[in-house]
Parts: sequence; C-alpha cells; structure tokens
Amino acid sequence: MPMKTSMYYIAVAFLFVLNRLPMCVLHFLSTLLYYPIYYLVRYRRKVVRDNLVKSFPEKDMKEILAIEKKFYRSLCDYFMEMIKFYGMSEKEIKERMRFDGIELMQEVLDKGQSCVLYMGHMFNWEFVTSISLHLKQDKDVVVGDIYHPLENEHFDALVKKMRDQYGAESITMANTLRRIIQIGKDNKRYLIGFIADQVPTWESINHWVDFFHRDTPVFTGTEKIAQRTHAALFYARMERVKRGYYVLHVVKFADDAALLPEYEPTNIYYRLLTENIIESPELWLWTHKRWKRTREGYARREAKRIEDRKKLVERAKGNV
Repeated sequence: MPMKTSMYYIAVAFLFVLNRLPMCVLHFLSTLLYYPIYYLVRYRRKVVRDNLVKSFPEKDMKEILAIEKKFYRSLCDYFMEMIKFYGMSEKEIKERMRFDGIELMQEVLDKGQSCVLYMGHMFNWEFVTSISLHLKQDKDVVVGDIYHPLENEHFDALVKKMRDQYGAESITMANTLRRIIQIGKDNKRYLIGFIADQVPTWESINHWVDFFHRDTPVFTGTEKIAQRTHAALFYARMERVKRGYYVLHVVKFADDAALLPEYEPTNIYYRLLTENIIESPELWLWTHKRWKRTREGYARREAKRIEDRKKLVERAKGNV
C-alpha cells in the first residue's frame, strides 16, 4: 500500500475517533494544543506578528500580544470544530451557527433574483455552509460555496463531503463562472458564498484597495460574476457569541450589483470586512501572507513583461 494512502487512512481513523468526542472535550484538547502550537512549534508566529503590528500601528506590543494569543486559541478551536463539524446533526449545527437577517436573502430569492454572499476568513466560516437549512426548500435555487481543491484527492473528497452535508453545493474556483452560467441556463437562481479576501495571482491583479494601512491587491471576479447576473450583494458579518457558537449577521449592501460602478462592490466589501476584523481581530486568519504582493513588485513584473514583449516583436521583425 503506497505511503500516501496509508497516511490517509491513519489520519482518517484518528479524525474519526476525535469526531466522536463531545465538543466540550474537543475544546479542552484545543486548549492543550494551543501551548505547543504557540510556544513550541510557533506556527507562523513571524507572519502573524508582522501582520498584526502593521495592521494596528496604534496599539502597543502588549495589546498586539493579547490579540495574537487570542487568535491562536481561536485557530486551535477552529481545527477542533472542523473535526466535529463532519456529521454534526442538523439540530446541533442550528444551535451553534445562527443566521440573523437571512430573511433578506430569502426575499431576494423569492423575487426570482440571485444572491452573492461576500465572506472573509472569519472563524468559523465552515459552519456557514449550513445556511441551506435556514432557507425554503426550492428546487430552483442552488445554494453553494466556492472552494479551492486540496492536492490530496482523498482529503479533498472528504472536505467536499463535509461542506455538502447540509445540501449546499461545493463549487471549485476554476469552475465557478461555468457553473453559474449553467444555473442561469437552467432558469434557476443561486445563493453562493465567496470568501474573497485571498491573495490574487500576479496575472489577475487589476484593482487595489487600502486594507489595514497597506495598498492591497484584491480579487474582483466575485463582483464581475454578480454584475453579470444582476445579483443582490450581501456581507457575512461573523460574531462569536461564545466558544463554539456563532452568529452570521446578513448585511445587504446592494439590490443589484450591476447598478454599482466598477470595483465599488469590492471596495464596500473590504470596508465591511475591515470593520468586522477591528470588532473581533482574533477571529480573522492572520496566518496567511495577505500582503506578499506589492505595488512595487507588480510594477517590476509589468516592466519586465513589456520589455520581453518588445524583444519578441523585434525578433519577429528580424526574422521576416
């Protein structure tokens, strides 16, 4: 049996055992896990510290460290809650993940219009896939979330099954536009959540925003899809009521994305996300290198691209 396959089954067996434990026990294990993760492994501590210091220049180091430690505790909780999430009963997930203002989206869907739900990496975003349990059962409405497939196909299938367990449809990033076009052709509506605070590739950068005092390249694909389909726009403001219990506050910010100027949906999203993070900084995923692409780096790449293109043109002329 190949090593990768063996490791997969060992990991799944371990996760299966943990999954059977009560959430209170998993949170106790999370508390224990925090100490080696933070003090010994120091998982991405430099990245987190740099992100926090530059994002909150008005705070002293004591305040930064307080947020940092709360974040790592939240991160460990997230890992354990993810394990418990698979196979969680509808009754329990409804208790742990509540939706405030979901009737706003239901009204839009009832009128025959689609909805885009802008989200950030705010804990616990995985629980949001249970949103389909709070909507009217309608065969003409596709409820989905966009995700990036994992490299390991076995784990990818496991995560997809977890996200789809309450009736939502997991759509790969590469297949997003194609799937939404098909939904339209089938005369259906959609409510799809887009986690839009990731780092775009160099090639897809076409807009920048001021995000926590830094010029930040952002994805604009979400607004393009929303404008093309005349979708209503919503923001998912996450709140942790207590450990393991969350509320998603549905904030509507556009009746029709197509009526907004270019990039305005993205600008509004980042303003709302910033407010959400400031309100609960320990709930955002500070471990990712959100600001690794800069204006200077982009300018250098563009200059090189233009220069390489000139050389190709000159070379082609010389061969004529």
